[in-house]
Amino acid sequence: MSPAPTIRSDVPGSFPWSVFHERHPRLVQQVLDALPYGPAERAAVEDLLAESTTGLLRPLTDDGDDHGLWLEWGRDVWGTPWGEAPFLWAESYFYRRLLAATGYFGSGAWRGVDPFAPFKDAELAGPAVDEELAALGELRGLAPEQRTEALLASALWGNRADLSFGLTAAPVAGRPPGLVTDDSRLLFAAPAAAGRGRVCLVADNAGRELLPDLLLVDHLLTEALAAEVVLYVKPYPYYVSDATMADVLAALRRLRSSPEPEAGQAGLRLWQAMHTRRLVVRTHPFFCAPLPYREMPPDLRTEFAGAAVTILKGDLNYRRLVGDQLWPAITPFADAAGHFPSPVAALRTLKSDVVVGLDERVVADLDAYGTPWRTSGTHALIQVHGLS
Repeated sequence: MSPAPTIRSDVPGSFPWSVFHERHPRLVQQVLDALPYGPAERAAVEDLLAESTTGLLRPLTDDGDDHGLWLEWGRDVWGTPWGEAPFLWAESYFYRRLLAATGYFGSGAWRGVDPFAPFKDAELAGPAVDEELAALGELRGLAPEQRTEALLASALWGNRADLSFGLTAAPVAGRPPGLVTDDSRLLFAAPAAAGRGRVCLVADNAGRELLPDLLLVDHLLTEALAAEVVLYVKPYPYYVSDATMADVLAALRRLRSSPEPEAGQAGLRLWQAMHTRRLVVRTHPFFCAPLPYREMPPDLRTEFAGAAVTILKGDLNYRRLVGDQLWPAITPFADAAGHFPSPVAALRTLKSDVVVGLDERVVADLDAYGTPWRTSGTHALIQVHGLS
């Protein structure tokens, strides 16, 4: 496969440029408004914002456990302008530096305080969650295959509940939401075809997205579609709403406390599944790395290698899977994702420029609408490689 240009954020008017010059300033202000940070934290955050748009990339100065890893990951970009670094690298580093600026890795009172927690908490407690959990009752009379399809769709479209995207995105008119490609039939059969083995699910967002992810996990275990599910989360808060272990526990508590019987029972089953290790939650420093999955370390590659299928949720995982590059949209998904050590499925709503595996006619149809379908979050995909 011929290399495609790596996406950077130094082109005014491009989507990556807007992330640094429009989205990040709004997010920073919301973070500073959400918690009573002192002058030192506020100044550090403001300095980061200025540096990320007009300055050079500097190594970490905090004492986080990942300090040495970032020194290595950044060996080729230190001292270069932020916009000239790969977009994936620079955007990831922005969120790592934002944590440091708010004192997350420091020795003071703000150590370990999630700066995004107010947004996550508000979303999880919101009335929309009650409505979505109440709708579970409608699945009660469906056949298992139909419930699988409905829960998979819920997990897919739940990916729109991305706080870093939702807090700043503007409505986009044009083509209604829809799947640009759908390999769901392959995914449905994957665990059974592999002898109901281990399914890995790499989570994306907390809150309203993590709830349907957990309900899908419960269904896989309850219907014996998987003998074991391994749920992978971030080791620390990341990209505003990315899920951590604390977010998993919050989501489980939300399910268990729901007045909707179906949700409450699912929450209890998942709680018990963790006791028996049918559901295992894991993390790894590489999940916060600014690198594609092609460069994952051997220990993580070994973990994935034995899975019947690995499901990657969300836009960031997709960018890391296929490479954050300007591939032609008709590039075969297998060419971009074939390096992954297990059969792999991507469930993603489109919120960045990267996309592969589309039919040429579909691309022409979408482009004809003249709206930013790649970045608006109005379209989605289910892509599978390694299963037949």
